Amino acid sequence: MSSEPSPEATGAPQPLPTPSSPSRSAGAPKGQTAHRIGKVIPYIPALIPAAIAVAIAWVLIGATKFHNFGWGFFLPGSAANPWGVLVVIVGSFLTAVPALMLSMLIGLGIAIASTTYLPPFLTKFLDPFVDLLAGIPSVVYGIWAYLVIAPYLGTVVNPWAVEHLSFIPGFAASIIPPSPTSAGIGLPLAILVLTLMALPITTLLIRDALRSVPKDLWESGLALGATRWEVMRKVGLRTGSRGIISAVFLGFGRAIGETVAVAMVIGADARFPVNVYDVTDTMAAYMFGTLDAALVNPTLGENLAELALVLMAITLAVNIVGRRLVSHIYAQEVPGI
Repeated sequence: MSSEPSPEATGAPQPLPTPSSPSRSAGAPKGQTAHRIGKVIPYIPALIPAAIAVAIAWVLIGATKFHNFGWGFFLPGSAANPWGVLVVIVGSFLTAVPALMLSMLIGLGIAIASTTYLPPFLTKFLDPFVDLLAGIPSVVYGIWAYLVIAPYLGTVVNPWAVEHLSFIPGFAASIIPPSPTSAGIGLPLAILVLTLMALPITTLLIRDALRSVPKDLWESGLALGATRWEVMRKVGLRTGSRGIISAVFLGFGRAIGETVAVAMVIGADARFPVNVYDVTDTMAAYMFGTLDAALVNPTLGENLAELALVLMAITLAVNIVGRRLVSHIYAQEVPGI
């Protein structure tokens, strides 16, 4: 009786061996736990900023003790509710928005000059000075503005503006209540300080956005016979629009949250300004100036905690809007020049 030849004798491929099921040893659960921990660890650094923001909001909400929530908190103060903060909210926007506009215009001019017109050796020499402005403490800006700029505004600029620009609404001097046109402190000085403090971040972001434009686009535009300004206007600004819009919103967050320098030059008087020379107050400066009194007045402390929540909500809303706008700006084909 003949037997079938073996696979080894015929040269046929042998089947792969069937893998045996892993044994449930004592070390297997330990390895699975380490693997799960290793998958969770990378998420921890990403969750830290969100956890900090939630913790700050939770602590502030607890500090308010839910006493001041309601529309009456925002209305001008009265005997029943002396914590109306609409004045300082308006003062914050009256100082932050003009400062942002000025810093964007100046920063855009600096960025265009350094990326388009200035020679490389001069750009390398001047660029560090913009970085230096970002490192100056805010109290230094405040002292400099109070001691140097305020007297000049009070004795030269403000009287000249009252004399020659009084026909423009808001530029005439007020008598009731008296407007401190001769003191120099107030809205113009606060706007100037905020402009200088927001200028570094706006300039750096705009400059980096323009420098990120591909070199081929610049050279193609110049090869077609366009001037440097035409290439900048039609190619550079359009391609770097994301960075420019980011500079707007980050600069606004820098301006609306500034505290010490503004508190030194704005006058710290929580009332609506009657003209462009008048004094007022901002949310951050108001909290800074009344913090000592809050230590002995618990109700004032609750008011400051809720005001901090309002400031936090405004900056969060601005950042969300900024991210939404930037996310809708996609790289588009640059039209011909």
